[in-house]
Amino acid sequence: MKAEGRRILVVDDDPEMCGMLSDVLKEEGFSVLTLNESVEASKILRKEEFEVLITDLRMKGLKGLDLLQEANRVAPLTPVIIITAFGTIESAIQAMKMGAYDYITKPFQMDELILTVRKALENRLLKQEVVRLKKEVESRYDFHNLIGKSPSMQKIYDLIERVSDSSSNVLITGESGTGKELVAKAIHYNGARREGPFIAVNCAAIPETLLESELFGYKKGAFTDAQKDKKGLAFEAHEGTLLLDEVTEMSTTLQAKLLRVIEEKEVRPLGDTNACPIDVRFISTTNRDIQSFIQEGRFREDLFYRLRVIDIELPPLRERREDIPLLVQHFVHRYSRDLKRTVSGISEDALKSLLNYSWPGNVRELENVIQRAITLGQHELIVPEDLPAAVIRKTDEKLFEKALGEKLTLDQLEKEYIKRVLIEEGGNKSRAAEILGLDRKTLYRKLQEE
Repeated sequence: MKAEGRRILVVDDDPEMCGMLSDVLKEEGFSVLTLNESVEASKILRKEEFEVLITDLRMKGLKGLDLLQEANRVAPLTPVIIITAFGTIESAIQAMKMGAYDYITKPFQMDELILTVRKALENRLLKQEVVRLKKEVESRYDFHNLIGKSPSMQKIYDLIERVSDSSSNVLITGESGTGKELVAKAIHYNGARREGPFIAVNCAAIPETLLESELFGYKKGAFTDAQKDKKGLAFEAHEGTLLLDEVTEMSTTLQAKLLRVIEEKEVRPLGDTNACPIDVRFISTTNRDIQSFIQEGRFREDLFYRLRVIDIELPPLRERREDIPLLVQHFVHRYSRDLKRTVSGISEDALKSLLNYSWPGNVRELENVIQRAITLGQHELIVPEDLPAAVIRKTDEKLFEKALGEKLTLDQLEKEYIKRVLIEEGGNKSRAAEILGLDRKTLYRKLQEE
């Protein structure tokens, strides 16, 4: 840790101590301001920034702990080192509880003080980095950074703005790749719970036997491998948000336990007889037809209503094609920077192909296509040759013209039409069956015959 230019404020009503500390710290390359008046130090702290504050405990005017309290208020990132000739365990404990970085008893070795100052500087830099990263995350998930000018996206922005400051549970639905988790983060980081944790769990990715302990935790000895207590994610998300991604994949048994947690606002870890109160906002997502799941008995209706206090349905990309140029430019800028390429945009022909494509994978698929094009492309603009074959195929080719040209049989035409509808509906078989006028069993049978 380089000392050059690092400002340190030393406050002690003993001029000799101030002079000695100043000389030692300046020899190490620090910039030092010494004050014998603690009231004056309090005023300086409000006007100027210091990397470290070193203060005596007992002084006329403001005491060391009073100055510590003032520093915590006006300069919360500045570590405070307390020095005193009247050290007691009680005063040391009180100083540390109030947020002092360290507590040193006189007489002390100057090497010890220098080492403590350097560690305090490292602590300050870590705090600054945490603050920077937190601001970066909040900025990244500011809903104003969601891309889209279409009417459907404007409605989404309006909903996010209105629900962010509430603690009501939210259910976000939409096809895979439409940005459900991004919207969930936008709600959290723009709302009253932004200072609390945002914890996401993918209900489809964790086996049923593990999901309960991940969500609710367990006590030591609750089962064979429970070697120590584990806090569940629901407890870790206290005063924040818990995202239940793909919530419809949760077993009905676990759904009942989740319903109890939501209703009683408390969590009981496996093997524990006591419940812990929690304050958590639940945001859930699914790309399934949740009403069909309820009708089939695969999802609890009472839980559905608990999770869907507010519902947000994200439109598929094919229904907001006017947003594609904005999204393309956004991804071009991001991946040109990240991949250190000089791609500045997209050609008219390539953009036309993107506008005509049905995007079954939605925004996520578009992002992957742009990333691929920038990685493999050799021009300043993305051209059609940089795009996957599936995207640049003749999108204006009519199904019946194809059928006549290739002399397709009725069975072949039916299979081709089923494929087209499935693509348009992003692989959602329930919705495709509804459009085709078939029940789901018939659609599954026809798909298996291919």
